[in-house]
Amino acid sequence: MTHANNKMGRLFLVPAPLDFGCGQDVDLPQVMPMGTITAAANITHWICESAKTTRAYLKRIDACSPLKVSIQAQNITELPRQVHKKGDHLGGFDAKPLLTLALAGEDIGLVSEAGMPAVADPGSSVVRAAHELGIQVIALVGPVSLLLALASSGLNGQNFAFVGYLPQEPQDRTRRIKELEQLALKTGQTQLFIETPYRNAALWAALLQSLQASSRLAISSGLTLPSAITQCRTTQQWRQLNSGSMPEGLNNQTPAVFAIGA
Repeated sequence: MTHANNKMGRLFLVPAPLDFGCGQDVDLPQVMPMGTITAAANITHWICESAKTTRAYLKRIDACSPLKVSIQAQNITELPRQVHKKGDHLGGFDAKPLLTLALAGEDIGLVSEAGMPAVADPGSSVVRAAHELGIQVIALVGPVSLLLALASSGLNGQNFAFVGYLPQEPQDRTRRIKELEQLALKTGQTQLFIETPYRNAALWAALLQSLQASSRLAISSGLTLPSAITQCRTTQQWRQLNSGSMPEGLNNQTPAVFAIGA
């Protein structure tokens, strides 16, 4: 149902810096346009993954552009835990009640812990609900790790797919890696995926063991940080480099994006 209300608020998709969980904070104006920072400073109602990390982010915004109201006065609503664990891109969660204030004329910000909300993060149900309610959706400019990794990989940026997380069970993971490799080799489509950082080493070992020698494997880690790396080599070249151990900069603490290409 669309509400014909000219005074409705808007839903802003507010990107967050990519340094969450990395042990160091980048200077916000170095990775975020000032227009995005200013727009976020004027929002007083939020939908988020974690109220704690959202308050920490608002403190960083306030240091660059004064908040419209204090952090204590901000209205912050967390998405349900099941949305965090299972995602909300397949439906099953009604986010319309979270947008009641927008129907009453208040702007709302949707934010994740890192990067663009609803891209490799929960939030799509909120965006979908906004469209169904006739609420204007505005995506602000900021870092998106998947696109930064793809652009810097040298792999096909004209045809690509993000496939989320690979299976944790070793046999299923190997099977999935080989499926993605065949897609990349047959279609030229770059296959992008991520992993929970503490499983980076296990995934890296599985990739080197499972991929064909000539397939190209790219890794980006710590994007936008001073320690950021992006490297792309054939599997054979990776195997020969340091006997196939993880490249410097890839570890079990820092988020990473992996890509397979022809």
